[in-house]
Amino acid sequence: MGSLRERFWELPLKQLDSEEWEALCDGCGRCCLHKLEDEDSGAIAETNVACKLLDTRTARCSDYRNRKSFVPDCMRLTLKLVDEVTWLPASCAYRRRAEGDPLPEWHYLLTGSTRAMEAAGVSVAGRVISETDAGPLEQHLVDWGFGEREEDEDDW
Repeated sequence: MGSLRERFWELPLKQLDSEEWEALCDGCGRCCLHKLEDEDSGAIAETNVACKLLDTRTARCSDYRNRKSFVPDCMRLTLKLVDEVTWLPASCAYRRRAEGDPLPEWHYLLTGSTRAMEAAGVSVAGRVISETDAGPLEQHLVDWGFGEREEDEDDW
């Protein structure tokens, strides 16, 4: 990570190189959780069920480089997708920067460690179950609550 520009996270997303793009991720793990979509309203409900590759203790992918080989529908977040994906949490660095907002104060690029993120309760580490052990997703609906915009309670 020696080639990262100083305060690169303040640049528009389209100006980031691939190394800076990857470094922007806070590592919360919420992208790797299964979601359910209401067929009628299109509302997205989150679960505490993680992709089989997510280490549930650390919220890190156990084989990030080769993940698409094991999970073909794993989504590679791109600049275009940041604008299209509706389920990125409000705390997500990609979403925040795409909307012109600064990184949250707990982000490791600002604090130098992931401890502040963990203290803020943003990471899913230790709070999720692997899809290999979960059973029906409907039994695992959660409201993470941190940093989210208010949504209509009648959606679900």
